[in-house]
Amino acid sequence: MGHAYMGKVLRVDLSSGEIREEEIPDKVYEDYLAGLGLGAYMLYKYMPAGADPLGPDNMLGFVAGLLTGTGSLFTGRWMVVGKSPLTGGWGDANCGGTFSPAIKRCGYDGIFFTGISAKPVYLAIEKGKAELRDAADIWGKDALETEDLLMERAKGAKKPRVVCIGPAGEKLSLIAGICNDRGRMAARSGLGAVMGSKRLKAVVLSGTKKVEPHNREEMKRLSKKCNKWVQFQPPFISGPMTSYLGALLRILPTQMAQDGLLYKIMLRKWGTVSMNQTSVEMGDAPVKNWDGSNKDFGPKKSLPVNPDVFTDCEIVKYHCYSCPLGCGGICAIKDKTHNEFSEGHKPEYESVLALGGLCMNENPDSIFYMNELLNRAGMDTISAGGTLAFAVECYQKAILTKEDTGGLELTWGNTDALIALLKKMIAREGIGDLLADGAKKAADRLGLNAKKYAVHAGGQELAMHDGRNDPGFNLHYSVEPTPGRHTIGSWLYYEMYQLWKKVKNVPKIGLFGMIYHKDKKYVADQTKAAMGAACSKYMSLLNGAGGCMFAAFLGAPRFPLFDWFNAATGWRKTPEEYMEIGRRIQTLRQAFNAKHGIEPKEFKVNSRAYGAPAQKEGANKGRTMDLEKMMRDYWEEFGWDGQTGKPTETTLRSLGIE
Repeated sequence: MGHAYMGKVLRVDLSSGEIREEEIPDKVYEDYLAGLGLGAYMLYKYMPAGADPLGPDNMLGFVAGLLTGTGSLFTGRWMVVGKSPLTGGWGDANCGGTFSPAIKRCGYDGIFFTGISAKPVYLAIEKGKAELRDAADIWGKDALETEDLLMERAKGAKKPRVVCIGPAGEKLSLIAGICNDRGRMAARSGLGAVMGSKRLKAVVLSGTKKVEPHNREEMKRLSKKCNKWVQFQPPFISGPMTSYLGALLRILPTQMAQDGLLYKIMLRKWGTVSMNQTSVEMGDAPVKNWDGSNKDFGPKKSLPVNPDVFTDCEIVKYHCYSCPLGCGGICAIKDKTHNEFSEGHKPEYESVLALGGLCMNENPDSIFYMNELLNRAGMDTISAGGTLAFAVECYQKAILTKEDTGGLELTWGNTDALIALLKKMIAREGIGDLLADGAKKAADRLGLNAKKYAVHAGGQELAMHDGRNDPGFNLHYSVEPTPGRHTIGSWLYYEMYQLWKKVKNVPKIGLFGMIYHKDKKYVADQTKAAMGAACSKYMSLLNGAGGCMFAAFLGAPRFPLFDWFNAATGWRKTPEEYMEIGRRIQTLRQAFNAKHGIEPKEFKVNSRAYGAPAQKEGANKGRTMDLEKMMRDYWEEFGWDGQTGKPTETTLRSLGIE
């Protein structure tokens, strides 16, 4: 019988050209799973303290999930890990598509690169042989052109899959990501710049090895049961009506714990853009560089970005590997002003709000266009949007002048100026060179009062979920080893995970696990610390599995992650034992940061983002929180030092971490 994982990784030294396999002991998988956990194990073990993120000692790893290829659903996501040049600490980025199973079909759970090549190269694995090939002729091409050319060269190979960087990664933009499936992006942490610094243009994989789970029949049974919940799809409201849903959620004084089935229905109908107007109205979506509110971008202004706008032009939906939901889509781009692209990926919620409401941009055609520009360049839409909004506010405050911008009039909602500025960032031309490394680096160079307008955590721009509406976002933005991330936890996420129905000793939500008063969200107490820690542990497990956060929103009773682990591996672990693995993965990533000189308390979000001072109008009027106490409580819940955020010797020893 099998055990789900392949048992080895590939090591590539780009400086010497040496390629070798390394076997991974079974105990490592039992302690860390695969995916994120395996990545943390390799980086912590092999990367010397103080390694330059853009230097030869940084290790860049592409890892597949433990459950990828086992017959489980929603487990086809891959991750890239490395030391982040954006934050200086642990970096990871997560992406769907089809690359994760390709890693395992080549016989590996991960592929890890060190060194710097003397010339542009790409790694190709075909027919069981790995080799570095010359990439001089594709260096400088955008991500889609690169993938198309490499797929053509791999014609005849078995299911070839490509990841690559675009011009942003080549030019070492610290907000560059890594692309696959013609523009899908592992966008965060600036790891595209790491790939560019190594002169590694792409990785092309073609393999035929099979993944053998321990109990395939049980895997099928669990997947069939899960899929029944996915296929449940009653009729739902129209796109423009979603703003009223957000308004209703805003005005109610009490809140019912959210069941993720509601979001699943919206995802299946529209994809992530389902939340565009709902989030603005309820105060979840930041507006005007986090200084505005739903009053500034109300239903009339946000109507052009309602969900129907982005699905009415959808040509075809697509699914990630092993996903029965299919929230992605390819859309026709109808913009007559900027018409060099005829189609592109449907923008995600994060992209729409970062390039839309955050910059007060009401033009959906421009959002389609900028999204496609960024996908082809290989640049993170969240960080790009946050940096554009920062630049506009700096211009409004006379920190940047018209001479600085090369004649661009950076006023709120000036679509043409936003597009022109974005192109400068991608090309690193003029003012774009200053902005291509994100808002914090730009603010550091500008001086004056610019720092107060750079909304980030630890150097990474925040995602489009406002912690003044849900303080759980601010907590996770500030305490995660890779800061500023929205894909780990919040109080809303905790409600949807429904962990208390499967895991002992985690908090229930409100009265009978359902209803609570909204004001309680802002109280820093031990319950919040336990909720936040549970989110981090669970998502460490999910990222070790190669799982999708949207599936986790179905709730632990409907998404059988713990049972899939046991059926795939033959282990007999309890949910509590798996949560301890999640704690170990999270602690190792925090230990990585400590090893590399990171002070966790410096990851705390910009004061504007947590309501200091509080807003005077809008959905989040008067809301603030004791974020520092929330952070201390969270660290102590993990067994880390409450003052510094660093893991204690006692905790490290108890988890078997050197």
